[in-house]
Amino acid sequence: MSAEVLKIRSSTPAGARISFVSGNFNIVHPGHLRLLKLAAETADLLVVGVNPDSTPGVSMPASMRLDGVRALSIVDYAFLLQDSVTDVIASLRPDFVVKGKEFEGAYNPEAAAVESYGGKLIFSSGDVQFASMDLLRHEFSQPAAPPLLRGAEGFPQRHGLTKDALHKLLAKMSALRVAVIGDIIVDDYVMCDPLGMSQEDPTIVVSPIETQTFVGGAGIVSAHARSLGGRATLFTVFGADETAKYAREKLKAMDVNVHGIVDETRPTTRKQRYRALDKTLLRVNHLRQHAIGKQLADKLRDDVISVLPEIDLLMFSDFNYGCLPQELVDSIAAEARRQGVLMTADSQASSQMADISRFKNMALITPTERESRLALRDTASGLAVVAINLREAAGAENVMITLGEDGMMIHGRNRDGEYMTDRLPALNATPKDVAGAGDSVFTSTSMALCAGADVWLASYLGGIAAALQVSRVGNTPLEVKDIRFEINHIDHP
Repeated sequence: MSAEVLKIRSSTPAGARISFVSGNFNIVHPGHLRLLKLAAETADLLVVGVNPDSTPGVSMPASMRLDGVRALSIVDYAFLLQDSVTDVIASLRPDFVVKGKEFEGAYNPEAAAVESYGGKLIFSSGDVQFASMDLLRHEFSQPAAPPLLRGAEGFPQRHGLTKDALHKLLAKMSALRVAVIGDIIVDDYVMCDPLGMSQEDPTIVVSPIETQTFVGGAGIVSAHARSLGGRATLFTVFGADETAKYAREKLKAMDVNVHGIVDETRPTTRKQRYRALDKTLLRVNHLRQHAIGKQLADKLRDDVISVLPEIDLLMFSDFNYGCLPQELVDSIAAEARRQGVLMTADSQASSQMADISRFKNMALITPTERESRLALRDTASGLAVVAINLREAAGAENVMITLGEDGMMIHGRNRDGEYMTDRLPALNATPKDVAGAGDSVFTSTSMALCAGADVWLASYLGGIAAALQVSRVGNTPLEVKDIRFEINHIDHP
């Protein structure tokens, strides 16, 4: 038994099923990917044997071919074959040996070895679909080719904003101590292959290919704050489930300090987005929206108030799933105000109801146009009037109304101390996924205000952050280096 086979056998959990594939793999092409995906789906572990350089048809060095196979995320083990394939199969004893459909009618020396211990030889080339796991993951992590930003239509010039001011602001933000309180969400992005339309009824038919999971809600707000350089603490409510365990582990890996209380009457909120051809087809929410009980609310209040002397910024990240009942918000805000902690709030109303005006006397509120109009019960007034009325209703210092592809409307004080309203257009004209834009704007703008920026410089930084966030699929923390790169390519001083 070779050392590689012995290593695999010794590290394989009891009862785990193994699939084995062998080949030259000069260049990993779509046919290989389909075959390997099928093999991976039939068992718990996929083992790949790469033929030695002496094998007919090999045109590239073994090290390069082996690296190419090992780079595939669906492959659990890959090694260079030193013995014959039949000897490796006899030693490894995989449950399934998978070969391409074209070999089914030919002589296959592996058959006897597989049959000797009761394994199964499978002939299939896999489904004909876009099944490259690594290319799919590229959509999640890779932003569009930089630089992303389009013109800000005179916004920086009207407010005297410069690249140097943005760079200095980022440096100041790195010293902030930030606390976030609100609803935790776990987001699943289920990437699908579109198969067509059902002939029985007008239903879109897809086949799931790959799922990527992200921490969202108040969790990603706190992760943004940490990745922008601040010390971040999250206060939230979890269910007693595996989703909560996942969220805690991911936030810990992102260096976020988590204070989470457990409410056994609800699951940890989980949202599934089914996507095909760069579009979201359907979203399924697993959640409860009732308010947390008084005992849990009191515990959450005491936890937050205990850290107020140690923080610079308190952010209410409200998704209206019950984490922030009004009495809790009012008691925390009153104490934070007494201790001079700057506060900002975002209250989202996507498929649920919300009232951003219930967060009183914030330094910044960041509703969408719909959320603004819901709070005021006003569907007729112009946006400038809505911004003024919302500021007055909430007692807010600054109001930023996010407008999706139309950018944002900002209402705040000018250099003379008088209130004015201005619009910053969206700085990315080709977004991939807008789901996380609001969280990135809310975090970056709040931290910028806390670092001493006026609302115009803070909003401009928020617009740049949003442009980066929507350039990739899924909620991943912003990175300062990416923001600085974009700032360096802005078309003004």
